[in-house]
Amino acid sequence: MRLSRRSFLAGTTSAAVAAAAPRAMGAGGARTTLRMEPGQIEVAGKAAKRYRVAQASGAFGLTLNEGDEFNVRLENGLAVLAGLHWHGLTEPWRQDGVPYLSGPPIAPGAARDYNFAATPPGTRWMHSHFGLQEQNLLAAPLIIREASAIRGGAQEVVLFLEDFSWTSPEEIFDGLRKRPAAGMAAGAMTSMAGPDLNDVDYDAYLANERTLDDPEVIRVERNGEVRLRIINAGASSNFTIDLGNVQGTLVAVDGNPIAPLPGRRFPVAIAQRADVVLRMPADGAAVPILALGEGRRLRTGIILQPPGAAVAKISPSTSEMGPQVGLAQELELRASAPLARKPADRSIPVDLTGTMMGYVWGMPINGMGGLPGTVDRGERVEIVFRNTTMMSHPMHLHGHVFQVVEVDGKPIRGAIRDTILVPPKATLKVQFDADNPGLWAFHCHNLYHMAAGMFGTLVYRGFS
Repeated sequence: MRLSRRSFLAGTTSAAVAAAAPRAMGAGGARTTLRMEPGQIEVAGKAAKRYRVAQASGAFGLTLNEGDEFNVRLENGLAVLAGLHWHGLTEPWRQDGVPYLSGPPIAPGAARDYNFAATPPGTRWMHSHFGLQEQNLLAAPLIIREASAIRGGAQEVVLFLEDFSWTSPEEIFDGLRKRPAAGMAAGAMTSMAGPDLNDVDYDAYLANERTLDDPEVIRVERNGEVRLRIINAGASSNFTIDLGNVQGTLVAVDGNPIAPLPGRRFPVAIAQRADVVLRMPADGAAVPILALGEGRRLRTGIILQPPGAAVAKISPSTSEMGPQVGLAQELELRASAPLARKPADRSIPVDLTGTMMGYVWGMPINGMGGLPGTVDRGERVEIVFRNTTMMSHPMHLHGHVFQVVEVDGKPIRGAIRDTILVPPKATLKVQFDADNPGLWAFHCHNLYHMAAGMFGTLVYRGFS
């Protein structure tokens, strides 16, 4: 069996090994070096040169244990300016990895050191926040294994999802910014009737850097328990995870624990994560874990293979379009450790604006474009997202987690997240405690929406 470099948890496939997995580095331990460098993958039998993030050992991304320090040297082995943001962590703002906001980008051949408490634990990830590099696959998993997961001993498998185009991201973006009447560049598409589910007509979807033409096959125990750590690292694609005939249980979203929710299909919007626990079938059959592209007839996935199980070939294309990702499941989620009940000290209205015609997007805060949201340390802050557009927007706030507390006027005690999908014409409220002073990025995580103007900041008054 050939293993992708992205199968970085494959070494902990047995429950016994997973439970006793050594720390990547402990508090005060040795520094780990991550390197941004050129990489090559294969898509439909053709080689594609993109970027990658790897340790010196070749391990893709980074795995820590709860209680570890995040002690990393990030080297730039590319020929261009670059950097990484540690998505979902509550690091000090100057170590957030957003170029020109928390610090300058890293020059070719240079390096930068990061050191802070690796919190909160859970399924996180890392990605470039410079230009359109994320579309060129400059991203990787970042897992901080919960003490409870280590004790539980389930085999852990990462499913890292990305979208791929043979067209360069710069060409895609240029095409999106042209009016449809003038023609669209290769890789860009629009829909003029009803909700716009996709901006970009991708050539393939990737799971652990491979397509279903040649999927990653991961050895698992017969009748064993598996914890899937699913990361949607797509630049502009929502997915629905399909377990087929196998029942799974959603136990965490965006790395944060929830009341267990059983099911066979789980939506994962751009930048969101989902931890799903499943029991392999007693008959020893292989189990495909598929990711269906929203509004597309494309899919990707991995195969879980017990000893001796046959692995059937699965086409990367389907006869039916992938489901639209909405909030039906979001309404069912309940945080295991919700925020303490208290009234908001401050409410910040954020309008999500824009159109596919001309491809200009915005997120005026307090009704004013270009100005930040401001908070004081110690406040309970409410953000009110009002989507005026015909597209969904996955909204991400750096350096914090928040709780979903209202969906279209319906109060809920929802999940703790760092990224929330706001569907077309919907209004959502989230709340967080202002406990991490700094200057924080706040934006839509659809890469092209962000690049076209859907980017703002959250600023603490008087921070230093």
